[in-house]
Amino acid sequence: MQFVKAHACGNDFLIVNDIFAEGRHAELARRLCARNTGIGADGVEYLALNDTGQYSIRLFNADGSEAEISGNGTRCVAAYLAQEDEVESISIRTHAGMRRCRILQRERPRYTISTEMGVPRITPQTVRLMDGTAVAGFHVSIGNPHFVIFVEDESFAFLGRSWQRTGEEIAIHSAFPEGTNVEFVRITGPDRIEFRIFERGVGPTQSSGTGSSAVAAASMQVRGLRRRLTVVAEGGSQIVEWPHEESQLLLTGPAEIIAQGECLLV
Repeated sequence: MQFVKAHACGNDFLIVNDIFAEGRHAELARRLCARNTGIGADGVEYLALNDTGQYSIRLFNADGSEAEISGNGTRCVAAYLAQEDEVESISIRTHAGMRRCRILQRERPRYTISTEMGVPRITPQTVRLMDGTAVAGFHVSIGNPHFVIFVEDESFAFLGRSWQRTGEEIAIHSAFPEGTNVEFVRITGPDRIEFRIFERGVGPTQSSGTGSSAVAAASMQVRGLRRRLTVVAEGGSQIVEWPHEESQLLLTGPAEIIAQGECLLV
């Protein structure tokens, strides 16, 4: 089976032709994403091309669960397709809808890509942890679910708990039947924020495209930050623009092809 490995700000994905999955998408994702016994990745993007020339992808996380979309994963797929074809833009269908990616810069194997991420929807929500602690945050839908928590601590700790511990519990909380991504965001300026993410189906990751979009949208709407933000995760920074609340949110960042190869299916 042929594969391509790419990353966007340290959030890494395998890109595999959907024909190889043969209905075993979840099983293959678990095997391929294993860090010590597989190739290693946060998820697998299964890529298909239909008879009309339309690309589509299905995302399976490292634990085998299927997700609606990954902003970084979609950008990685766009980088791979841009490597094959000198196009200026690529439209890719995801389970969250069509996403158009514009290729802004080519420095093979690294690309800078801007992606239309849809219109975010933000609502306040409070969840109660197992120890009774009430956590006030914001549910943000950007094609997939996010729970955004604003923090002050430079370590992103929340109420004396590490962000990893809190994120792990909220990600599978009964308030979210399908699970949720959990972000902890710290405002560092009127046009700059930093965040950490506990990703549904994966755990702590270096970055997230939809996570960057969600924390930026919440910061703009709830905290009144500027409509163009630099969003910094452990793996690097991305730019999020959201001109007004009914417009498409735009996510811009890098994607880099790491490797191409073959693996054995046994």
